[in-house]
Amino acid sequence: VDEDPSDPQLMRLDNMLLAEGVSGPEKGGGAAAVAAATAAVGVGADNAIEHSDYRAKLSQIRQIYHTELEKYEQACNEFTTHVMNLLREQSRTRPISPKEIERMVNIIHRKFSSIQMQLKQSTCEAVMILRSRFLDARRKRRNFSKQATEILNEYFYSHLSNPYPSEEAKEELAKKCAITVSQVSNWFGNKRIRYKKNIGKFQEEANLYAAKTAVTATQAVAAAVQNSQTNSPATPSSGTHTMNETTGASCHKGYISTTMMF
Repeated sequence: VDEDPSDPQLMRLDNMLLAEGVSGPEKGGGAAAVAAATAAVGVGADNAIEHSDYRAKLSQIRQIYHTELEKYEQACNEFTTHVMNLLREQSRTRPISPKEIERMVNIIHRKFSSIQMQLKQSTCEAVMILRSRFLDARRKRRNFSKQATEILNEYFYSHLSNPYPSEEAKEELAKKCAITVSQVSNWFGNKRIRYKKNIGKFQEEANLYAAKTAVTATQAVAAAVQNSQTNSPATPSSGTHTMNETTGASCHKGYISTTMMF
C-alpha cells in the first residue's frame, strides 16, 4: 500500500517501530530488536532470564504485526484488482477516464492506509506497555529494603580492610536480606567503586556504622560478663570495665580504618 510520507503521525509511528526493532530492513528487524531489548532490561548475568523473556515477547509482537500487515496489503491488492475488473466491465457500456480509475484506486489505498495506521498505533502501544512492565519490575528489584541496605552496609564497614565477602558470607547475607547472591555481589561491587572514588564522603558513614557496632559489641560483652558474674559471684567486677573499654576501642579502631585492599 502506498503511504503518504509527509504524514507526520505516520512518520512518528514508523520511526518508533523501526527503533524498537519491530520493522526495518530485515523482516522483523532482528538486530534492532536485540538492541532494543538490551536497552530496555539491561545487560549482565542477573538480567539474562528477563532479557530473554523480553525478547521473546517482543518477537511475538513483531510477528503479529507483520502477519497483520501482510493481510492488509494482500486484501488491499485483491480489492484493488476487483475494482479494476469492475471498471473494465463498466467500460464496455460507458466511457471511463483514467482519472476516474486513479480516483477509485486512491480511495481504496487511503482506506487501507487508515487501517494500517491503527495497526501501527496498537503495535507501538503494545511495545511501550512491554517496556514499561519490564523496566518497572527491574526498578522494584533494584530498590532493596532499608533493613537489607543496613545489613549490607554493616558488613561492608566492618570489613573495610578486605570488603570482599566469601561465597558463604554472600549466601548468608542474601538470606538475611531476602535477595539473591548475585544481587549481593553486585551491591558490594558497586559499593567498593563508590567508596574508592570518594572515601572522604563515605568516611562519615563509616564512622556512624563503626560507633553503632562498637556500642552493640560493648553491650554484648557487658551482658556476657554480667551473666558470668551471676553464675560466679566471686568474679571481680573490675574486669568488666577493662574488657568493655578494650573491646570497644578495638572494634572502633577496626571500623575506622580506611586502608583497603582493592
